[in-house]
Amino acid sequence: MDLILSLPILSYFAAPMMTSWSTSFNLLFFYMTWSTLVLSHDPIHIEIVGTTAIKVVFWLLPSLLFLLFDTLVPSLADSIKLYGRASLPRRDAASLARQVLLAVVNVLLCGAIEAVISFAASTYLHRPLFKSSTTLPLPWQIIKHILTLYTARELLTYYIHRYILHSQRRGSGSGTIAKLHARYAHADAGGAPYALMLFADHPLPLLLNRLVPVYLPALVVRPHLLTYFAFTLLTTIEETAAMSGYSVVPGIVLGGITRRTATHYASGGRGNYGAWGFLDWVSGTSVGRDVIDDLQDEAEKHHVRERGRRKAIEAGSMVQDGVESVRKTRKGGRRKAL
Repeated sequence: MDLILSLPILSYFAAPMMTSWSTSFNLLFFYMTWSTLVLSHDPIHIEIVGTTAIKVVFWLLPSLLFLLFDTLVPSLADSIKLYGRASLPRRDAASLARQVLLAVVNVLLCGAIEAVISFAASTYLHRPLFKSSTTLPLPWQIIKHILTLYTARELLTYYIHRYILHSQRRGSGSGTIAKLHARYAHADAGGAPYALMLFADHPLPLLLNRLVPVYLPALVVRPHLLTYFAFTLLTTIEETAAMSGYSVVPGIVLGGITRRTATHYASGGRGNYGAWGFLDWVSGTSVGRDVIDDLQDEAEKHHVRERGRRKAIEAGSMVQDGVESVRKTRKGGRRKAL
């Protein structure tokens, strides 16, 4: 418990809400907390407890709150759910309890597998997988690594989801995994999912769908542990919102991801396999509105065309004014010469 409370990634986000410290003091406090944590705990311990704590705080707790809202106030919940009442969870206490237990077990399983891989790597490589020194990563390095991890995650998510979790080949290993995924994750077809379903899948397809796209690229890139925490935090928040099934999720991008995820479940997995939708658009596997429609909505929202036209008119006026001033200067010079 003391390790969870001392995680700097949690204290860093919580400090500005609880105090009025300046940014520089927050950074100093963040650095001191991180340095103390690194010097007093094993890197593998920090990694496993940190990633598990992020999933508990940013997925499990919000999911349980969403579940209470959906089951206690269904008349209000279905008005903001994509696909309406068909997206509400079944009001069966025993079934929901089993689903919560399955999801929690899967989170612990993911943490256990990470622990085994990290321990084996540190044993044979004689160094931890992720850099956990007291030196903080530079902002540009964090951005570069997160963009690389997101790109790899999109590729892995799409191809695993399409060709393994929704494989049509019978009698093969991928076909067996697809059946397990359909039985557990797509048991209630016809509506949007709810956030608890993010980890409520059979362990085998869940590891391929949720752990591999996030953890495998990190093993290759091997970023700083703080960067891996940030990436885990961002993907957890994104996936929790996307699986919520709510039509009121803010933002064109995140709202589009949520809508495509809801369509994926409502259609029984006929498309929308990627996380961000770009590969679905390229491969022609989009169902419903695709990512290009979201980008067009974003452009219209911010009046990109009108702003472009206005800038073009302003640029043309500036050029014309410059030409007129040159002409007047030449005419004035000729008159003086005469």
